[in-house]
Amino acid sequence: MRYYKKYPNRRLYDIEQSKYVTIEDIRQVVLKGDMIAVADSKTAKDLTRSVLLQIISEQEGEGHEPILTNRVLEQLIRFYGSPAQSVMSRYIEQSIMTFLEHQERYRRRMMDFSDTEPMAMMRRALEQNMEFWNRLATSSMDATRSRSADPDPDDGEVPPRQ
Repeated sequence: MRYYKKYPNRRLYDIEQSKYVTIEDIRQVVLKGDMIAVADSKTAKDLTRSVLLQIISEQEGEGHEPILTNRVLEQLIRFYGSPAQSVMSRYIEQSIMTFLEHQERYRRRMMDFSDTEPMAMMRRALEQNMEFWNRLATSSMDATRSRSADPDPDDGEVPPRQ
């Protein structure tokens, strides 16, 4: 957890590093995966949410596509004060956490996939492809043999009477 103070002049101070920082510096800390806490320097009021919302607003202002569209924001506003507010809050948080878990699993699989040497990876894919086609050809030939071994009543031949 990284702790910051926000002064009345709107400057942000990194307590750990004993220096003033920008909103971009805090964004970089968040991008690295660290959690933050921002408090008002005089009142100690928690300002973390307003700083995080400011980061989101600035990202959208720089032309990044909004994650929270106007329609979503309108719906969120409608949930405030309603009985569904706490349910919605937990639902959104859980949905994002589940999404991140799936994204991490996918990232790990891609890393495992890309850590291999490209030629070895291509050779393995080619071998798997050839194996598939060989199995398909073998099963096709087996099916053809079994059909030719069994007389087909529809081929026009009349079986002998007994």
